[in-house]
Amino acid sequence: MTHTETILVLDFGAQYTQLIGRRVRELGVYSEIHPFNMPLAKIRDLHPAGIILSGGPSSVYDDGAPLPDPGIFELGVPVLGICYGLQIIAHTLGGKVDAAARREYGQADLAIDDHRDLFAGLSEKTSVWMSHGDALSAMPKGFEPIGHTSNAPICAIRNAARKVFGVQFHPEVVHTPDGKKILSNFVIGICGAPGNWTPASFIEQAVKDIRAQVGDGHVLCALSGGVDSSVLAVLLHRAIGERLHCVHINNGLMRKNESEQVVRTFRDLFHIPMTYLDATDLFLDRLAGVTDPERKRKIIGATFIDAFEQEAKKLGRSFEFLAQGTLYPDVIESVSFKGPSVTIKSHHNVGGLPERMKFKLVEPFRELFKDEVRNIGRLLGVPEELIGRHPFPGPGLAVRVLGDITREKLALLREADDIFISEIRSAGLYDSIWQAFVVLLPVRSVGVMGDGRTYESAVALRAVTSMDGMTADWARIPPEVLARISGRITNELRGINRVVYDISSKPPATIEWE
Repeated sequence: MTHTETILVLDFGAQYTQLIGRRVRELGVYSEIHPFNMPLAKIRDLHPAGIILSGGPSSVYDDGAPLPDPGIFELGVPVLGICYGLQIIAHTLGGKVDAAARREYGQADLAIDDHRDLFAGLSEKTSVWMSHGDALSAMPKGFEPIGHTSNAPICAIRNAARKVFGVQFHPEVVHTPDGKKILSNFVIGICGAPGNWTPASFIEQAVKDIRAQVGDGHVLCALSGGVDSSVLAVLLHRAIGERLHCVHINNGLMRKNESEQVVRTFRDLFHIPMTYLDATDLFLDRLAGVTDPERKRKIIGATFIDAFEQEAKKLGRSFEFLAQGTLYPDVIESVSFKGPSVTIKSHHNVGGLPERMKFKLVEPFRELFKDEVRNIGRLLGVPEELIGRHPFPGPGLAVRVLGDITREKLALLREADDIFISEIRSAGLYDSIWQAFVVLLPVRSVGVMGDGRTYESAVALRAVTSMDGMTADWARIPPEVLARISGRITNELRGINRVVYDISSKPPATIEWE
């Protein structure tokens, strides 16, 4: 995608970095997150309207602490440092940072000393969220204090001439009530970004970019039936019409009746050319005996490409391009930033694809978060029934059957998952939950049914609330609903005698178990 305005967020390993990028986009301004050591030449090529330095767990005075190219302060571009980012500004430009006499975590009252630019429109005091162990002990030359707390005499600084600002608190989190206003003051007020990056403008630009990339070529679209691939198919059809051919591959790892629903929806509702391919045997044969989750993902990614290449030959056309619904969180989680952030797991549509792949990838959503794709889908006329679907991983049920995969285990998991989803729908909870699913555990436990002893499988129910999947909290499903789900699963499904509920948040856990 090409953008006339961009706020560059440099990541120093903070747990809130993705939130900064999201908050900027909520202001109608496009943002990109890059590693802290992004080369200065690449930063210049991006032509950012402004740069935000994220927080991070390091201390600037430690050996090997992550630091950006100091040339960013000579670009003439406004810079905002948040927490560790503030300390980078001080450390780089001649100030001093030391361990704070008292570390500060949680809520604090910020007294504002200057109501111009960054703090324009705010009251004398505002509540902010702190999370730091270091503090400024001396300001760099040319800077002035513009805010303080009882514990941090220098909590916000400004060099008006260079348009460089720093705050010790986190404006991006909801615990800083005026945080969005502060970010708006920087992004729109100080950086001058017009704030016109909207779903409608994205669609217009994406259609141009797809046509420019594809030319007169034909595109195969991997259509799983989830939100991302569904919206992708409709967008591609708008861009290139009949030169799009969707392929739905039933890999044997889909949810109950899912393949049938996908085929019916796209052939009947959207009239988009589509091929259905049942490759269950191919996938399950290759996955036989495999227990390592990363190997599962890599095998599935490679097998998808093999299946697509075979299907392209059958269709008798030359397909140069393969379209996928890759999202920004997929990219962030799959690519190590070679610094404070590390690879969490490979997503099969990012890190799981083989290098020998013959297709060129078309990934217009690679820069978007899930809720942004949903908004684009609504504008494109995709039904709410599809838009509101919970995310489903590319490797499907392969990463929800822990351990080795068999047809019997998949069949059991499908039925349990169908019960879970149908019950939360009946309880009116589905739309308030980001993602819900069942995990088949590689353990068996003793139970009793009737007068007999059982020794059968256990399953875990997983349901989370989230904005974008980067962080998540476990969903508070009422006990009576959980009891009904557990009762149905253990009574209706032979082979499961124990149901547990996962109450882990992300972090420290991930949403999926593998």
